[in-house]
This record gives sequence, C-alpha cells and structure tokens, in this order.
Amino acid sequence: MHLNASSMPQAVRTAARQGLLQGPTAGLANGYVQANLAILPEVLAADFLKFCLVNPKPCPLIAVAEYPGQYEMLVGGHTLDIRRDAPRYNLFRDGRLVESVNDLSPYWRADMVSFLLGCSFSFEDALQQAGIELRHQSEQKNVPMYNTNLRLTPVGPFQGQMVVSMRPMLAADAIRAIQICSRFPTVHGAPVHLGDPALIGIRDIHQPDYGDAVTIRAGELPVFWACGVTPQVAIRHARPDLAFSHSPGCMLVTDLTNASLAVL
Repeated sequence: MHLNASSMPQAVRTAARQGLLQGPTAGLANGYVQANLAILPEVLAADFLKFCLVNPKPCPLIAVAEYPGQYEMLVGGHTLDIRRDAPRYNLFRDGRLVESVNDLSPYWRADMVSFLLGCSFSFEDALQQAGIELRHQSEQKNVPMYNTNLRLTPVGPFQGQMVVSMRPMLAADAIRAIQICSRFPTVHGAPVHLGDPALIGIRDIHQPDYGDAVTIRAGELPVFWACGVTPQVAIRHARPDLAFSHSPGCMLVTDLTNASLAVL
C-alpha cells in the first residue's frame, strides 16, 4: 500500500492496523488532523484533564473518551480504534518507557481513558500551502524534538518541562509561520520560541531528544513549537502503573479537517 499526501485518513489507519505502516505520519493525508495520544488509568484521568486545560499549548485537547475502557471513538464522523489505528505506540510501566509496539490490544485494560491531543503535523499543511519548506519532510525524516527548561503548570502528579518540535526557516518564513499557526490553537498554535536554542535549555540543536536531526542552512532560524510529546514527560513524573502514548512522530490520523480547527 503506497501512502502519500493525498491518501485518505482511513487508508493510513488501515495500513497502521495491518502493520504496513509503523513509522512517522508527517506528510500523509494532508488536510486532516493528526492526533497525539495519552492513555491513562481512570484514577489519574481527572488530574490529566486539568493538566491539559492549564497547559493548552503542549496539550491541546481534541477529544476524550466518554468512559473508561472505551477504545472505539467517534471522531470526525468515523469510528477509530485507539488500540490499533496509530502506526506505533509507547508503553509505560510505573512511568518508565518499557516497550514500543504497533498494537495495544494485548495490553488494554478496562480502566484506561484515552485523550486525543492536537499535533503540529496538522498545521504543516497550511505552512506548505504558503510555500514554506518543511525540512524534515523534504529530507524524509521525523521532525526533530527536544526537551526544554520551559516549566509546565503542575496538576496533581503531572508536572515537568515542555517538549518542543523544531523547523528551520528564513526570518521572513518564520514571521509568516507565526501568522498562520496563530489560527490553529488546538494544534499547538504559534511557536513558543525562535532563535538561540540555549535560551530554552537545548544544548545541542544537532542532537534532538526525539526524532531526527535536520539540516539548518546559513541564514536560517530554528523555530520551536510546543509538542505533543510533552504528556509523555508528564507521565514519567506521574508514574502510573500502566500508560500508553503514540510513539513520537507516529500519529493517529483522524477524519477531522484542519480547516475545521481554524479560528480566524
């Protein structure tokens, strides 16, 4: 099955469910919302919901399961199987990442509550339509992501520092990107920083903590957006006995349109 920018969301999910797609979803199903995942035991769900509400930049809520144990969710008019429709998942035990799998079915519990969070891949379609190059896509890599010193507002056991994704751009493109992304607050909105990485605690821009390093050309600025990997940092602090997330870059592609999330 060949997937590309014009692929429909259902085709991407089918490939993931069949194990044919186990890598990053950047550049697939352009025009449709891609979601980060955080799946936690019911005992922690209320605190995590509050955590998202007070940290909306890295944790913009799109949908929440209606009841514990629900793994089929109606999003954008289509039913998604949260356990199998993303290409790759991370499995945490006591807050530690212990395994990466392509199917959560064998590990699913009746008390798990699923959260779908906005992803920066959604606004990338708008950036490309404006003629802005996305280096990780042109180099066929996963977007680079970094831990930072930007502190999150804690709620209960959830706390930590923000994770950011980075895209290098010329200054003029960075300004345009800020204008464009401000229209999409539910998929991280405008960048949180641009320029000197050290100011937000990144020691080496060429050594991302997640994803792949990309080329930064002369005259370009690194531009940083809040990233949906941030909940995985919060999960490590909360140390639930069991939790799941998407694997960084491997998103759940929904049938919601990016245009439906624009606010201006």
